[in-house]
Amino acid sequence: MADTVFGKIIRGEIPARIEHDDDSCLAFHDVAPHAPVHVLVIPKRPIRALSDLGPGDAALVGHLVVVATQIAARLGLAHGYRLVVNCGRDGGQSVDHLHVHLLGGRALGWPPG
Repeated sequence: MADTVFGKIIRGEIPARIEHDDDSCLAFHDVAPHAPVHVLVIPKRPIRALSDLGPGDAALVGHLVVVATQIAARLGLAHGYRLVVNCGRDGGQSVDHLHVHLLGGRALGWPPG
């Protein structure tokens, strides 16, 4: 897997506004937000996309979702929020490193895109 901007953020080479940091994931505010709250939750292990996950990754993916919900609560998203995982170019993935978008702070329309 090629190095990405997220790998550089994990290593501290690019600054980010960090919301959460533990042994397996990092969460930080998106530099180009699409909602008043737009946080990215990423695994520290380089996984290119959702389609690259295997059966052994279930706990990691669950952890990413739990961390996102904890951040949502901490940031006051009591009226709701959205978690999005894009996969591949046609799915809207722009960085080849698995990431969960936490979006909130306003009413989010449906359908997206």
